[in-house]
Amino acid sequence: MLFFKTLVIVVQLLSALGIIGLVLLQHGKGADMGAAFGSGASGSLFGATGSANFLSRTTAILAAVFFAATLALTYIGSYKSKPSAGVLGVAPTAPVTASAAGPASAPAASAALAPAPASGQSAPAPAVPK
Repeated sequence: MLFFKTLVIVVQLLSALGIIGLVLLQHGKGADMGAAFGSGASGSLFGATGSANFLSRTTAILAAVFFAATLALTYIGSYKSKPSAGVLGVAPTAPVTASAAGPASAPAASAALAPAPASGQSAPAPAVPK
């Protein structure tokens, strides 16, 4: 799933950059006045109107690709995976604490686990889970 997400992000980025470049290449509505002073497109590769049609069609296609990639990323982002069972394939369980074993065995269990204090020192406080 990570590979597919990365692929869709790359496609979206390239289509966005393509749209930016194509929009900057296109002539605006006021370009006709500039064509009268010698910068006309009559001698261009696509002809006088071929360039406008080609660039606008390509921009529309890239916009559709960008839109589809955005919808795909939205779908991937809303996908919730199942929790992992871990390395061993066993669902994790909560450890049993001394208080769950019963009140009678709690002091004995904590005394067996804690080292005896040295002479003149007090016993360290038991570790409290955060």
